[in-house]
Amino acid sequence: MTQQPFSRPGAIDLSALRRPAAPAAPAGEPGQSGGAPGGSAYSLEVDEQNFQSVLELSMTAPVMLVFHSRARMPESGQLADDLADLSGEFEGRFLVGLIDVDASPGIAQAMQIPSVPLVVLVLDGRPVPLFQDVLPKEELRAALTQLTQQITAQGVTARHQPRTTTAEPVAEGEEPEVDPRYAAAQDALGEGDIDKAVAEYQKLVDANPADAEAAAGLAMAKILQRTQGVDLNAARAAAAERPDDVDAQIMVADLDLLGGHVEDAFRRLIDLVRRTSGDQRNAAREHLIALFAAVGNDDERVMAGRTALASALF
Repeated sequence: MTQQPFSRPGAIDLSALRRPAAPAAPAGEPGQSGGAPGGSAYSLEVDEQNFQSVLELSMTAPVMLVFHSRARMPESGQLADDLADLSGEFEGRFLVGLIDVDASPGIAQAMQIPSVPLVVLVLDGRPVPLFQDVLPKEELRAALTQLTQQITAQGVTARHQPRTTTAEPVAEGEEPEVDPRYAAAQDALGEGDIDKAVAEYQKLVDANPADAEAAAGLAMAKILQRTQGVDLNAARAAAAERPDDVDAQIMVADLDLLGGHVEDAFRRLIDLVRRTSGDQRNAAREHLIALFAAVGNDDERVMAGRTALASALF
């Protein structure tokens, strides 16, 4: 097919893809099929029924969409297979979504795909074209290595969970083992030394950016640090007077979360994302993602919040 410059003059219109929810998958994330055939635990086939769910996964970690047509351009199908296979080597730094444009023309139309193959990176719901060439597998591996390095340098360290996992259950009556690595940070929190707790959690995150528990602890410790000595009534009054002041809204969101009003905190920042643009919108979005980490990605309120944030971004 003729290669044309990728162009996306306006926002992606996904309204045509909103359909009644498909029957729930037996296990794993929405639309999961155990990974792509011949691929890895970090790849999956994407169609018009699970497309929105896959986009929402980009709120956690990057998603790489691979548009191909095995019927019209077999080389694009081979590229899709190679990227699915290579995704396992990067252990969740990105999730590969394979989109057959012949089987799912609505997605190609919504994304304004000019030709295949096309590889698009989606992060926090925002698509960025990567390349349109069919590359040898070794060149793909090198390109993906460079990409993940750039993503890490930008502070994106979260990872996707494998799409086929079997967790070892804890025996009845047996206490879960406590990791001693977190002891220093937890002791500091118990002693009321929040600055020390932040420093200890930061060490753990620096040593292993994929440590979700350390990242959650760091996020919560930073909330405690930011809200020390803040008067709740004064903060609420300031936020009411300045509804589009990002700092004022963030402070009340932090205080709401600490007070147990998790959904109120999420809703405040999601509404702010809808009302603002540019740097203000990015600041609200990034802080909301930090609150998601503090609560925990497996929490139902976080899952609902991510869906609402994806809708607000589009």
